[in-house]
Amino acid sequence: MKKGQVLEGVIKEVVFPNKGIVEVENETKTVIVKNGVPGQKVRFSINKIRKGKCEGRLLEVIEKSPVEVEPSCPHFGICGGCTYQNLDYPTQLAMKEKQVKDLVDSVCQNYEFEGIKGSPRQFAYRNKMEFSFGDEVKDGPLALGMHKRGSFYDIVTVDQCEIVDDDYNKILACVLEYFKETDLSFYHKLSHQGYLRHLLVRKGQKTGEILIDLVTSTQSVPSLEGLKDRLLELELEGRIVGLLNTLNDSLADVVQNDETKILYGQDYFYEELLGLKFKISPFSFFQTNSLGAEVLYETARSYVGETKDKVIFDLYSGTGTIAQMLAPVAKKVIGIEIVEEAVEAAKVNAALNNLDNCEFIAGDVLKAIDLVKEKPDLIVLDPPRDGIHPKALLKIIDFGVDRMVYISCKPTSLVRDLEVLQGRGYEVVKVVGVDMFPGTGHVETVVLLSHKKPDSVINVKVEFGEGEDKVPLGEIAKKAEAYKPKERVTYKMIKEYIEEKYGFKVHTSYIAEVKRSLGLPMYDAPNAVEELKHERKHPTPEKVEAIKDALKYFGVI
Repeated sequence: MKKGQVLEGVIKEVVFPNKGIVEVENETKTVIVKNGVPGQKVRFSINKIRKGKCEGRLLEVIEKSPVEVEPSCPHFGICGGCTYQNLDYPTQLAMKEKQVKDLVDSVCQNYEFEGIKGSPRQFAYRNKMEFSFGDEVKDGPLALGMHKRGSFYDIVTVDQCEIVDDDYNKILACVLEYFKETDLSFYHKLSHQGYLRHLLVRKGQKTGEILIDLVTSTQSVPSLEGLKDRLLELELEGRIVGLLNTLNDSLADVVQNDETKILYGQDYFYEELLGLKFKISPFSFFQTNSLGAEVLYETARSYVGETKDKVIFDLYSGTGTIAQMLAPVAKKVIGIEIVEEAVEAAKVNAALNNLDNCEFIAGDVLKAIDLVKEKPDLIVLDPPRDGIHPKALLKIIDFGVDRMVYISCKPTSLVRDLEVLQGRGYEVVKVVGVDMFPGTGHVETVVLLSHKKPDSVINVKVEFGEGEDKVPLGEIAKKAEAYKPKERVTYKMIKEYIEEKYGFKVHTSYIAEVKRSLGLPMYDAPNAVEELKHERKHPTPEKVEAIKDALKYFGVI
């Protein structure tokens, strides 16, 4: 295979995140191609070859997969928002379940896997949408919607979007029609000229309250009274409680708040989860699937278990949602979050729900955790997509709590952290996936970890010193050194050794395969896996020898 080559093949499976593994006839290597589903025959071009791995760009679906269905959304395939609306929901869930289990199986064994929990709604589930202004083709008419699949510049108007309710589509159509009647231009990313940037719409699924935020540059100062009047005249199922204009002159294509003006009503709305009320501002983090969030947090709450008279740390606490779920049945909950606005929102929401045993601290977990005087009885972790900072994770482990619950929005970073946790005295008890984003490749995972306890304790009375029936201290020191446990060898150590010495990377499954071939028992190798749960590629002879060399270097063999 070479870069630029056009090939055809069948997608054997899709691994997280959205990576189709394509088998090509008469080729030993497989190719990673995104945006496909298992069973499709596809044509693609090789666009990246690095350290023996090939990636391709999807050009065409030649033959549909037997599992494909007709997507209900008219924008699917053009819009870059959803990837799996051409699969029925049970098939989507089965695929995500397998992705989570395969990843966890690569570093864990002897745990209970509880499958995956689906979203209560497959469609119209989002409580927030961020639309962009632009054009569908260069110099074409004004568009308002989502980026086209694979494009940074082109926008497709999604006025029939299926993952939001019809109020969003009516608001989008109203705003687009209004600005088409003006001479106001959208903000051009290359020239940095123009006025219209984004339209942010948030709606409480339980309360029906709607907050609309028009994000613009400061290059024009038009009156927006006409827009306000048109929006308030719309016949909606929900109720508009606030219309805002956020000014953003940042060069980056992100919704950034330089200044926000209230055009109508208020700059927040309310949502309810599991009997609690939350005040949400335009830029507050809040789970975008309210009904799915109830499933996620109920699951986490059940994993936490008994909390009476316990101090709980909620790390990476966001707006304090999890903390407030646990506070009514705990002695105290302490949340730590780096985003100051989220911390202030958490404090407001705790007061709103009459919870006086919550404390929220603004700061990086790595540093702020040292400032907390209380010691936790259990810990809940809900980190961002990249997982937990390695140094912060070691500090968390040092608390030695009996139980931890880890909520992850990216299973690849989750398994990296699980490997460290297992190497330092924790075992994975059970795991479950939770689908918060039907139609997309995203999936949440909830993990219960328990601190390992010794099988038994023996009390021995020993007298130290010189003389009969006494043990010399010097002898004790020698024996302690002789029986000093070896440093635990982890996948990461082996990978780093191989990459530094040989210049290429190896997958954890390759290391596991070599260990099995050498007959290594579980406790002699890092997080060994007894058997692969599905067929994988096998390591090349070169990589086998490199892995054996690393195992010898670290004294495993």
